[in-house]
Amino acid sequence: MISTASFAFQSLIPTQSSSLPRRKRGRIGVVRSMSSSLSTAVQTLEGNGGIPMVKLTSTTSTAEVYLFGACVTSWKPSNDRDLLFVRPDAVFNGTKPISGGIPHCFPQFGPGAMQQHGFARNMNWSVVDSKDSQEEPTVTFELKDTPYSRSMWDFSFHALYKVALNSNSLSTTLTVKNTDDKAFSFNSALHTYFSAAVSSATVKGLKNCKTLNKDPDPSNPIEGREERDIINYPGFVDCIYLDAPSEVCLDNGLGDIITIQNKSWSDVVLWNPHLQMESCYKDFVCVENAKIGKVELQSNETWIAEQCISVS
Repeated sequence: MISTASFAFQSLIPTQSSSLPRRKRGRIGVVRSMSSSLSTAVQTLEGNGGIPMVKLTSTTSTAEVYLFGACVTSWKPSNDRDLLFVRPDAVFNGTKPISGGIPHCFPQFGPGAMQQHGFARNMNWSVVDSKDSQEEPTVTFELKDTPYSRSMWDFSFHALYKVALNSNSLSTTLTVKNTDDKAFSFNSALHTYFSAAVSSATVKGLKNCKTLNKDPDPSNPIEGREERDIINYPGFVDCIYLDAPSEVCLDNGLGDIITIQNKSWSDVVLWNPHLQMESCYKDFVCVENAKIGKVELQSNETWIAEQCISVS
């Protein structure tokens, strides 16, 4: 059910209007005022670059989500240190995806027939619901097909992305519905950047998974099987773990143990660009929940994937 507050907020947010020039459809427009709020725990603010974001505030933690790409860019549990990482070269003007936080990869992961990682991270999502609760504030974003998306992927769809904040966790639920009269397929991922000391960061829980290692040749991954209990980031890392367990643990090397749980995200990707991103590679690692294989949806069918990241 859409709240009255959500409608008030939406009136301030530029949408993917067909009246926009084709090159700007799905992009952020000019925001003249962002002084309103959805609630005490869910506020609308003017973010970096003057583009709109939603700030969630629980009794002990905060999170920030930009409407451009529905990208979570900040998650601070009780200690006020951000556990997500945004690259120093990130652009906040709607001309390119926000580099960092939790970007969406939809309806394509990686390179392919359309632009890298699809179009969802390049489009302005709308707020359709929120929950005013300092114990667990939530906000739900919506994305539908537009001429911009159809120029790359000619299907009608409806996506919802719910973000919920708790004292020591951040949960997301992605729902994709086929609203077309024909079947379609897609793959997807949450390209999560975690703040980390790359030299000491490690991941547990992926032993015995089948791997597709993109080092040294990303276009020809090497098939293998993970034999390590504890995986580190010794250099360039770009590896897919197929049929991964529903829970893995990241030691970010900064004193935090982060548990990453999921439902329906069947695979995990570990990534660090090493010297390809010399200015900041030492400060983050990516642990990404993904669906590498195709999701097939008939007309009116729905796919739901959940993620919960928590810290101890």
